[in-house]
Amino acid sequence: MDIVPAPMDQPSLVDKPIATVLVVDDTPDNLALMGSLLKAHYRVKVANSGEKALKIAHGDMPPDLVLLDIMMPDMDGYEVCRQLKAHAATRDIPVIFLTARSNTEDEHRGLEIGAVDYITKPISPPILRARVQTHLSLKATADFLRDKSAYLEREVALRTLEVRAIQNVTIMAMASLAETRDNETGNHIRRTQLYVRTLAEKLRYHPRFVDALNNDRTIDMLYKSAPLHDIGKIGIPDSILLKPGKLTVEEFEIMKTHTTLGRDAIEEAERRLGTKVEFLQTAKEIAYSHQEKWDGSGYPEGLVGDAIPVSARLMAVADVYDALISRRVYKPAFTHEQACAIVSKGRGTHFDPDIVDAFMELTEDFRGIAQRYADD
Repeated sequence: MDIVPAPMDQPSLVDKPIATVLVVDDTPDNLALMGSLLKAHYRVKVANSGEKALKIAHGDMPPDLVLLDIMMPDMDGYEVCRQLKAHAATRDIPVIFLTARSNTEDEHRGLEIGAVDYITKPISPPILRARVQTHLSLKATADFLRDKSAYLEREVALRTLEVRAIQNVTIMAMASLAETRDNETGNHIRRTQLYVRTLAEKLRYHPRFVDALNNDRTIDMLYKSAPLHDIGKIGIPDSILLKPGKLTVEEFEIMKTHTTLGRDAIEEAERRLGTKVEFLQTAKEIAYSHQEKWDGSGYPEGLVGDAIPVSARLMAVADVYDALISRRVYKPAFTHEQACAIVSKGRGTHFDPDIVDAFMELTEDFRGIAQRYADD
């Protein structure tokens, strides 16, 4: 390696921490000379072959920069560079070729395979050190930005998990308020969650529902929001909510207000926050419209067919099935078969026909959920 002697220049600005430079050359004199030129400014490691260079680069303390001769036996510098760039652990280490080859084709080839610079012989020490310092500074900046980006990604992921946890806790806390008013609901909340998700997954590619359900986030929101379908019952008097017999016409009118009370309670929570909350939109739909019927005979608005939100149509089937198989103060529990027959009979009148068809294909799944989360 031919190097033009020159006085030592000022120390590198890269002082803390001290950067490590790996010099790769098959000639001992060249290794010694390069080491003497750089050791005042950097920690210098040397390798007299491509194999040893790769071993050092993949070691516990990889270099910050590689000065690489091209013409070496067994494995030339181009191949060493290719292998460094092929591995995630070493691809960001800058490589500077030092070589007597000075034609444009060789330089283009070196840069094309990933080198950051190409210094031809004879080499001026000040120019060499300036370029080493420049590329170490660029690497330090790139490493900082990469670490910062990774840190921000971790922070975003952490904050996302926290937000989801807050959503889950908020929903379950609100749902539990309604559950405490009715001592016979038991695992109704958990079961209806699972029923709704099971139906949504079944229908996600159905032509009528693909736009509404073919999205994991949407189905997750349905699952999380289902427990709030009866949140409005917290505003219903105990004398009506817990009445063991049939409700009078006047009492039933009061009971029907739980849909509006539920929606309004969620909207009030949004108002206090001062903004619309995305994950509560589905909850409002379910709370307000799950008692609507396909033929328009439901409440509170008497909506017909597709005017009823999909979320509420799914909830209607899940809620009725579970109410039928559960013991209540006003009735005994029906069998699974009886409940399925009643839901089937409501196809096209009480329920969306396609949702009932999906339900009938999933009856054993519903039975399994009911058994797994049976009330004590």
